[in-house]
Amino acid sequence: MAAAAAAAVHDWGKGGDAALNRRSRQLTHTHARAHDDFFHLERARVPTMDHQELEEGVEKVKLLGIWSSPYVVKVMWALSIKGVEYDYIEEDLRNKSNLFLECNPVHKKVPVLIYQGKPIAESDVILEFIDDVWKDSGYRILPEDPYERAMARFWSKFGLDKLSPPIWKWFTTQGKEQEDAYEAAMEQLLVLEKVLDEKKFFGGERIGFVDLSLGSLSYVIPIYEDITGVRLITSDKFPRLSAWMEGFLGLPLVKEHLPPLDKLRPRYQAIREAFLSK
Repeated sequence: MAAAAAAAVHDWGKGGDAALNRRSRQLTHTHARAHDDFFHLERARVPTMDHQELEEGVEKVKLLGIWSSPYVVKVMWALSIKGVEYDYIEEDLRNKSNLFLECNPVHKKVPVLIYQGKPIAESDVILEFIDDVWKDSGYRILPEDPYERAMARFWSKFGLDKLSPPIWKWFTTQGKEQEDAYEAAMEQLLVLEKVLDEKKFFGGERIGFVDLSLGSLSYVIPIYEDITGVRLITSDKFPRLSAWMEGFLGLPLVKEHLPPLDKLRPRYQAIREAFLSK
């Protein structure tokens, strides 16, 4: 097992080059391009209010983010479900803009949503805000039933607190440490497999809060698998999760906002090499 793991996330599969090629899509809602050096991003100019906005006295929704962040992508998915138009502003976290620092002075992390001039930070908080503000648009992302809403929040937090750390550790370590992280990740994935049960999505017949929170599993894990050479999620061990990932990635609104995977892979490759060189 140690050998397999050694030859084998913080970011959240079926892997391999073929899978990556099928899933690669260009990120469309961006005003900046990724440089060849993926650690340097060209930050787009902050868009100003157009004539219609000035006349109506309403400022357009803005989303501050970076192209590679799964937390930013899930906010894009939520905005797409609601049909909300917005300006996307690419940030450079090594040279943060004044707007970004003013909007999120506490954590200084993306994403940040600006609504009517007021900033909202933290991705899950933003998802709930979007669902409440545009409650009559699209469909409800969180269940109406109080118990089901609580369970959706619980499983979203499970993904962040219990699943993401061992996956990330598995990806960024080697030897015995990687083997232990692999086993821990498998244990948590089995929990999700049971929770999904026979449902198409965690939200039922359409994606909801938990699907958006865990959605980056569908494209990040295959990259991790391709880089490490070890499969984490297979259809024989996790038939429901495998079907969920395939169904999730097949949704047009999901595909529309996927980051460019041809740029994401070398980014994660460099991150893994940096961790292993310590």
